[in-house]
Amino acid sequence: MTGLQTELCDILGIGHPILQGGMGPYKTESLAIAVANAGCLGVISSIGMAATLLPDAAPVDALKLFGTDPPRVILQKSIESVTKETKSDAVFGVNVPVAAEFLIASKMFVEEVIEARQSSSDVEKKLRVIITSAGNPTRWSEVKKHGLIWIHVVPSVYHAKKAEKAGADIIVASGHEGGAHISWEPVHSTVLVPAVAKAVETPVVAAGGFCDGRSLAAALCFGAVGIQMGTRFIATKESDFESIWKDMIVEKDERGTLTGRGLFGPMRFLRNTRSEEIVEQTLADVPRFFLGDPVESNEKILELERTGFDELLKGNRDLALMFSGECAGRISNIPSVSQVVDDIISEAQAVFESLTK
Repeated sequence: MTGLQTELCDILGIGHPILQGGMGPYKTESLAIAVANAGCLGVISSIGMAATLLPDAAPVDALKLFGTDPPRVILQKSIESVTKETKSDAVFGVNVPVAAEFLIASKMFVEEVIEARQSSSDVEKKLRVIITSAGNPTRWSEVKKHGLIWIHVVPSVYHAKKAEKAGADIIVASGHEGGAHISWEPVHSTVLVPAVAKAVETPVVAAGGFCDGRSLAAALCFGAVGIQMGTRFIATKESDFESIWKDMIVEKDERGTLTGRGLFGPMRFLRNTRSEEIVEQTLADVPRFFLGDPVESNEKILELERTGFDELLKGNRDLALMFSGECAGRISNIPSVSQVVDDIISEAQAVFESLTK
């Protein structure tokens, strides 16, 4: 298969212009290995690891997901595992949410990434990227002094300019179609991505609704240098997510998601009884949420999240809380990660070839 090379591939040293999104509550360790081995950027997700540091707000039971290790050790072991199980030319990164509620954990995880690279030449060779998201980028530029490529995720042109000024090497413009954490204002990818690409000189990656070759081709036409995918990678054989989660993504159409107030702001869920309950509670308690205003969550909403994750681990499809982007409506199978990547690149090439005939 012929490759599709962009500036993103050159910067990161990857074969294909595709990033894996950081997705909690899991480590996404197995998924990161598969994505990196497929020639894309695999990503370890840290957000779920910090659940033990947020005893009053954590939506997940850390013991059930990660055992008794402290968060820093969990990340350390994941980095070691991904380094060991990936090919010699594989590249991976760590996603660290930097929301205000998460700053203690954010600092700890960034330090662990730096220390891991310093302690092992194998880790240093493969762990090249740190991705910050869901918060202010200005305090995180120091990571570049340690040889890391710094990617920051933004929801608007304003935030993209802020990330560029802070020194981000790559900016991910994440539209409202995306799953899990989304922006307060419903600005979608077809507007956001070309606007951000025009507004900054920094290379831009498109996120939110990108799941196949057609959408990769569209992203490149928008001015992006690649795409970030979350939902499409959940529905793969190697992903760390429950089978009921994968199956529901395949079953849903493009109308099968809802947005409501989540732990760190707005979130997009697969539609079922539990997510409908969260939306109803959001409407009742924080109705200005749907006007795009930043509003606090409350204990009722948090409890629906907590019990939703409990039901997920029990396999209860109707009461389980599961995240997804709108692109679930365009996903119809659960293949291997390598097959997903091959199909995307082949389809994107075919799109561009058809346009030149």
